[in-house]
Amino acid sequence: MIPARRYNVPDGFWPLALFSMHKIIDPYWWTFAMASLVQFVIFLRWIYRRIRNDELNRAFIQDMATNHLPHIYELLEKLCDQQGIEHSPQAPIRWVDLGHRRH
Repeated sequence: MIPARRYNVPDGFWPLALFSMHKIIDPYWWTFAMASLVQFVIFLRWIYRRIRNDELNRAFIQDMATNHLPHIYELLEKLCDQQGIEHSPQAPIRWVDLGHRRH
């Protein structure tokens, strides 16, 4: 065993100092750490985009249901009236928000 006095490390801390130094210098650990970090960053980007995409889809569908569908139904009724087609009364649009359930 290498004497601790040669490297100015106290006797009780010699195995810890040797272990830490080899872990820091070892290129395989750097490769593993960098690959893990890159994978984690890619995962964070993926989860952020997925959440953001869901929010955009939800906002688009809500906008279509509340703002555009009533106008579309109104125009369809006018077309039916012009062509003499009988139509049923306009169906009410009910927005069901599944994201905020109340128990």
